[in-house]
Amino acid sequence: MLYLISYDVSTATPAGSRRLRQVAKLCEDFGVRVQNSVFECVMDYSTFLVLKSKLCQIIDAEHDSLRFYPLGKNGRDKVIHVGLSSAPDVESTLIF
Repeated sequence: MLYLISYDVSTATPAGSRRLRQVAKLCEDFGVRVQNSVFECVMDYSTFLVLKSKLCQIIDAEHDSLRFYPLGKNGRDKVIHVGLSSAPDVESTLIF
């Protein structure tokens, strides 16, 4: 299933900047950055719950925001992109 994850982390303090780096790093482990604070992640529901739990442990709910958009199994087909080149297809075959 494709999930779109966005976040807004307050960087008014050094602790906020640290939280921002932690959130971004964790999201990079699960998906592909498509904009500064937006990730596309292909994962099953149990993996999504793990990621959500870890992110909720990092953020400060009084100052930060997380949004999760489940787009479904065919979510990639629903994405309309305009502008600079889009992110790599997170469901395609990866060759090293």
